[in-house]
Amino acid sequence: MKSVRFIGSFPSLRQVPDLAKPQYAFIGRSNVGKSSLINMLTDRKSIAKVSKQPGKTQLINLFLVDESWLLVDLPGYGYAKESKRKRARWEKMVRNYLMGSDALVNTFVLLDSNIPGQQIDLEFINWMGENMLPFSIVYTKIDRLKKSKIPAQIKAIRSTLLEYWESLPPEFLASAVSGEGQETILTYIEELNAQQEL
Repeated sequence: MKSVRFIGSFPSLRQVPDLAKPQYAFIGRSNVGKSSLINMLTDRKSIAKVSKQPGKTQLINLFLVDESWLLVDLPGYGYAKESKRKRARWEKMVRNYLMGSDALVNTFVLLDSNIPGQQIDLEFINWMGENMLPFSIVYTKIDRLKKSKIPAQIKAIRSTLLEYWESLPPEFLASAVSGEGQETILTYIEELNAQQEL
C-alpha cells in the first residue's frame, strides 16, 4: 500500500463526495476492534481513532487508498455512551449509506472471534442479506485465542449464522496485533476492484 489519504468525515450519504472510485466499508459492533483493523490494513498507526471507549466513530469517514479505492469507516452498532436518539441517528445514516451508495462494492462486517455470536451481529447480517447487500465477514482479535482453539471458536460463531443462512459469504481471520489477514483482505479488495473495471 503506497498511499492513504483522509478525504473527510460526512454526516450523510448526500454529503459524501462522488470520487468515481469503488468503496469498501468496514462496520461492526462497538469495541470489535474496527479502528485497529483499519490501521493494520493501511499500515498506519493512527489513521483511524482507536479508543477503549466504544462509539468514537460517529460519521462516515472516507480514506482514499493508492488513489484507486475508498476505505469507508462507519460508526459501530450497539453499545455507545450516547443517547438513544443519537444512536438512532447514526443507525439511519449508516443504513441510508449502505442501501444508497452506488459506489459501494462490499461491506466488511467485523465479528469478535473471542466471544459467541451476538444477537446484534446476527440481526445486522440478516438485514444485509434481506436487502441483498454484498458483504464479507472478518473475525477480529484472533491473536487473543490459542491457535488450537481458533477453529472450534469460529465454527461455533458460524453455526449461529448458519441457522439463518444456507451458506456464508467470504470470511477472513484477522489480528491487528500480528497483522494476520492484511494480505488476504487487501488481495480480495484488489480482485473486486479488477471486476469493477471489466
